[in-house]
Amino acid sequence: KIAANSVKKATTAKGYRIRHNTHFFRGRTLALPRSPKYKRHLRTALSKKLDKFSIIKYPLTTEKSMKMIEEINTLVFIVDSRANKQKIARAVSEMYDVKCVRVNTLNRPDGLKKAYVRLSPDQDALDVANKIGII
Repeated sequence: KIAANSVKKATTAKGYRIRHNTHFFRGRTLALPRSPKYKRHLRTALSKKLDKFSIIKYPLTTEKSMKMIEEINTLVFIVDSRANKQKIARAVSEMYDVKCVRVNTLNRPDGLKKAYVRLSPDQDALDVANKIGII
């Protein structure tokens, strides 16, 4: 009887997967969506919005910046490190009612961003500096 049962059952050899790569990729487990009981933090509170008053921190009053005001019609500001050139130009033109021709920026080693704001030829940087209170 045992011999008859063994003849009925088909004996198949277990096939092994041949791996051609040395890297073993772990299977992905099921990641259920989170449903927290309360929010951990608010995104809006973390990132402060940049407005014209927070972009421009203060004007720089070094000898080099004074020379740039007098000779090449350029104002120098310390600005927020997240601000780009377009935002800096818009903030300067809104705050001081001037037209910016170009803005050059650099990141200083102390972590602050410096902006050189070139004014249009019809506007004098010396007058704007007097109005701001640099000179």
